[in-house]
Amino acid sequence: MTYAPPPAPRPLPADATGPGLAFHRLVFARQRRGWWTPLVTGVFGVVLFLILTTLIGVVMAIVSFASDPNGDPYVIIDQLTSFDMRNPTMLALILGSIIVMWPCYLLASFVVNGKRVGLMSSVAGRLRWRWMLLCAAAAIAVYLVITALTYLLPAEESSGANLVAPEDNPAFVGTLLVILLLVPFQAAAEEYVFRGYLMQSVGRWLKHPAWAILLPVPLFVIGHLYDWIGQASVAVFAIAAGWLTWRTGGLEAAISLHVVNNIVAFGFSAFGLSDANATETSIMSLVSSIVMIGVYSAVVELLWRRGDGRRTLRLTPAPEPVYAPPVYAGYGGPVPGYGQPPVYGQPPVYGQPPVNSAPPVPSAPAQAGTPAPRWGEYAPGQEPTADPAGPDERRD
Repeated sequence: MTYAPPPAPRPLPADATGPGLAFHRLVFARQRRGWWTPLVTGVFGVVLFLILTTLIGVVMAIVSFASDPNGDPYVIIDQLTSFDMRNPTMLALILGSIIVMWPCYLLASFVVNGKRVGLMSSVAGRLRWRWMLLCAAAAIAVYLVITALTYLLPAEESSGANLVAPEDNPAFVGTLLVILLLVPFQAAAEEYVFRGYLMQSVGRWLKHPAWAILLPVPLFVIGHLYDWIGQASVAVFAIAAGWLTWRTGGLEAAISLHVVNNIVAFGFSAFGLSDANATETSIMSLVSSIVMIGVYSAVVELLWRRGDGRRTLRLTPAPEPVYAPPVYAGYGGPVPGYGQPPVYGQPPVYGQPPVNSAPPVPSAPAQAGTPAPRWGEYAPGQEPTADPAGPDERRD
């Protein structure tokens, strides 16, 4: 009878045990990391999302018909697909239909990739709250300064047809509460999908970070129904958010920017200063958006350099398994038997089971000049080079 040794563990990529995995490569640190896992996660997440959004759509239709049983069907459909600042219930349901992307992705990733779902958030295996609050403070400061400077410029003409002043909105307080409570989750959900799932999916197949940053941009742009100027602004936002996610090793900086941006946009609509459903934008709005995003990215870079600068996750490769065929303690010493463990340093005794005292398996040697990293060590950050992927990337 021949005995085949157990299969060796799947080898880790070079960056996992060397400089460490950047955010877009964190799938390799999960329990299941096959090439197929991003595809199955996406299909499973989309199915869950369709089920939940269908249920939310049914609830929205019931609420709309209950409020106006004899209403025009076209008006009702418009209510189901637009942000109405005078109807906080419908606004909450629309935002909720976006928020459910987050738990759908979380559950799909847990089922497919296994444990360590915190790696969906950052290389630290969790959401770094102190860092996110610091980034949020920076975003608020930047938006306040740029917005104040924007108001010094000549005002743009607006029809004002869809603007609702607070004094003309009986549900103003409810709308404001919905914005403050739900918009942060809506913005975070979009970041987890477009900068979390999509970046890590691309990073599972393509090592260079530029692919993970740029390839999800068209999908994010398509999801926003603006004219070409507005979509250009969305594309700039998506590129900056992707770069910040890769650069800082987590979603916190992108989430902070997205949350502040959306709260400002919805807040302006609640106070009657803009139309949340407008699809046409101006060149001045595009320039202002680019300046805000650029200044915020520079501030985050400065804060990141002044911090601990950790942005990768370094893994320890599993030791090579030691295999020995089973033996049986019988006449004449150990001979191949049936399922008995090997005996080390003990003479066989007939009729007595052998004692397994196998010597410990030596661990993998550490690289010269560096301490042996623990599994999943939160590795120090490294200064960027001309090629952000590093020399190891260029050899592939």
